[in-house]
Amino acid sequence: MRTKTGTITSNKMQKTIVISVQTYKRHPKYKKRYMVSKKFYAHSDDPTKFNIGDTITISETKPISKLKHWKVVT
Repeated sequence: MRTKTGTITSNKMQKTIVISVQTYKRHPKYKKRYMVSKKFYAHSDDPTKFNIGDTITISETKPISKLKHWKVVT
C-alpha cells in the first residue's frame, strides 16, 4: 500500500481534505532537478481537526468517489 506525505491546502469540504505533495523530477537533457507539486483528495471522518499548513500522511485505498482514492493516516 502506497503512502504519501504532504501539506494540507484545503479543509473546507465536509469529509475531504486536499493535500499538496511536492516531489523532485530530473530534466532528461540537462539533468537539473526541479520541484513538482500535485494535489490529492483524501477522505477524513473529521476534517475540522486538521488545519491548513499541517503535514499529514495519506495512504491509498479503494475509490471512495470520483476524485478520492486516498485516506488520512495521521
